[in-house]
Order: sequence, then structure tokens, then C-alpha cells
Amino acid sequence: MAIEGKSGGHAGRIRLGMVGGGRDAFIGAVHRIAARLDDHYELVAGCFSSTPEKSKASGADLGVADDRVYASFAGMAKREARLKEGIEAVAIVTPNHMHAPVAREFLKRGIHVICDKPLTATLSEAKRLAAAAERSDALFVLTHNYTGYPMVRQAREMLASGALGDIRLVQVEYAQDWLTEALEETGQKQAGWRTDPERSGAGGSTGDIGTHAFNLASFVSGLTLESLAADLQSFVPGRRVDDNAHVMLRFQGGARGMLWCSQVAPGNENALRLRVYGTEGGLDWAQEDPNYLWFTPLGEPKRLITRNGAGAGEAAARMSRVPPGHPEGYLEGFANIYAEAAAAIRAQKAGASADPAVTFPTLKDGLAGVAFVDACVRSSAKNGAWTQLRL
Repeated sequence: MAIEGKSGGHAGRIRLGMVGGGRDAFIGAVHRIAARLDDHYELVAGCFSSTPEKSKASGADLGVADDRVYASFAGMAKREARLKEGIEAVAIVTPNHMHAPVAREFLKRGIHVICDKPLTATLSEAKRLAAAAERSDALFVLTHNYTGYPMVRQAREMLASGALGDIRLVQVEYAQDWLTEALEETGQKQAGWRTDPERSGAGGSTGDIGTHAFNLASFVSGLTLESLAADLQSFVPGRRVDDNAHVMLRFQGGARGMLWCSQVAPGNENALRLRVYGTEGGLDWAQEDPNYLWFTPLGEPKRLITRNGAGAGEAAARMSRVPPGHPEGYLEGFANIYAEAAAAIRAQKAGASADPAVTFPTLKDGLAGVAFVDACVRSSAKNGAWTQLRL
């Protein structure tokens, strides 16, 4: 997936459906861009809204044939599974509480699932979905898009190679400011469902961006979280979910960490940052400056590793499309997950194994993320008591 092989047509595009992502939806458009960026997929069907009229209108906007636009996701799953040229994969871009019921309908019919994060709204739902996935031959891909950034792959490769020695400390944070005021009371759609525990789950900032931070720390470090101590706040009066969290982390093997996520930190847009320190050095990466990774070997000057520059390895090159010095990040990160999913889908269709380098977050990662949120809520309710994950 280096620059030369990223773009260009592909014979036999994967037939893609979508649930959610209709008019006025943000993340659906992101997924559609990502799916088409490398020309691996063609959107041919969808249930774009829970309102049939809006679903039809959204399908027309997107050029989807009228008879492939559905009023319900269950009806879509049943009919598409019967069609000779029915969808091979479905993108789920609904609010959190709908991920599980939608995914189950398609998994049981052997249709591959590409699902937005977090996996589900509750841990019990996540476990039931995991059981359903075990019974299906279909792939389950979770779009933690930051795992698709070139320098995140570079950092992961360096840690796996032992460049930092034994890992001691993992510091990760994700700060935003867009919910500093009660935006949900203005009728803003994105704020409305993200602050509604019936749709988002018990976690607010922990579920929305804390899961990204947790996933990034786990993906890069390779460590498994053992227990945590969380202090969750709802600073905006009347808000029913957390909008800020400080979490201490204990990993298997003895490493320690801290996670901060906040949506009430003025001056921050999408300030995701990861720092990892070991016995032989440290790494520092920031999402808002994604093409740079700082590496400091113990006792030596700090070194800058750039996306296509000296020091970057094959793991970063596989995720890169554009020449050195040009920004590459959010949309491309999503597209990298879709491209990796396409490679795995095509390999399975051919009865072969995907290239070992193909990597994407799976249902296991999603289950860990929901368990993280569940543990944070339980810990905070006990005044920050150390709490184990219920995996």
C-alpha cells in the first residue's frame, strides 16, 4: 500500500452498503470518502436514516438506485443477502446504541461489517455482539482511524522491535472544547446524541474520544490494560454523561499510564497526543501534527522522524500516499482502514490468508474499548477505586 499502489482502479470493486450516514450526518460522509479514496469499494445500497423518507432522499443524493435504498436495516440485510449482486460489506455509521443490532443482522448473513467506534453503547451488548461474530464467517472491522496514520504505524513498529527497551510509562490524552457549553440544548444533532446516555452509552467523553485514546495507547504499545482508577466529571450543569476524565492505568507486566480526555478544554480542537517511555528511550506523537514522530534514545539528542524521511520504515510507507512534506492524516487514516479491510475481504474471498502486514482494529479491540468505558464509570462511582476490566 505504498504511494504507487494506493490509487487507481480495481477490477471488481467490493459492493458496499451503508446503515446511517444520511443527510446532516457527519461521519457517514467521512466513511464514504474513505471507502472511495483507493477505489476499492462501490456504494450500491443503504438504509441511510431511521426515517424512510430521509433515507430515500439521502440515497438519491448519493446516486444509489431507488430499489437499493431501504426503510429498515433489517429489510436491507435480508434482501441484499438474497441478491446475486448484493452487498459484500456494510458500513455502520449510526449512533452507538444501534451498532450491535445492525451488525448482528448482517453478520448472521455472512456480510462483512465495517463499524464506527465505539463498538456498542454497553458492555453487555458488546459481549453479545462478540458471540454473534464468532458464529459468522464474516470479517468485523472497527474504524479506529488513528491506527491508520503512517507515524502511528511507525511508532508501533519501533516499540515492537524493542527500540524503547522495556516499556515503563504510557501517557495519552485527547482534548477538545466543543462541548464547553450546553450545545445539546440548542438542538445540535451531534451534541444531542453524544450526550444522551440512551444513545451514546454511559460514557460521554470517555466513550466518544477516550476510547480513541485508549485504543491508540494499546495499539502502539502492545500492552494489555489490567486495571484503572478513574475520576469522571460532568462539568456542564445538567449534562448526563461525563465531559472530562482523568484515568490512571495499570498494564500487565508492570507498566503504568495516565489517560486524560476532555470535551470542555477551551483552545483544543482534536488534541490527541501519545507519549511512551521505556528503559532505552521515548516516543512522542501528536495527531494535529501527524507527519512527525519524536524519538529520544536514552542519553542522546531528540530525533525527528518524518513520514517519508530518514528513519521511517516500511510500516509507515505502507500507509502513505502523497509526497514528503504534504499533510496526510484524518481522511487518509480512515481510508487506510478501509484499504486494509479490502485486502482482508479479497483474501477471504479467494480462500487465502491476507498479507501478514495487513492490520486493522477488530471486534476484540472494540470489546476492550467498551470494557474500558464500563470500568471508568464503575471506578468513578466508587470515588476512583482501582477497578479491573470485565472482559
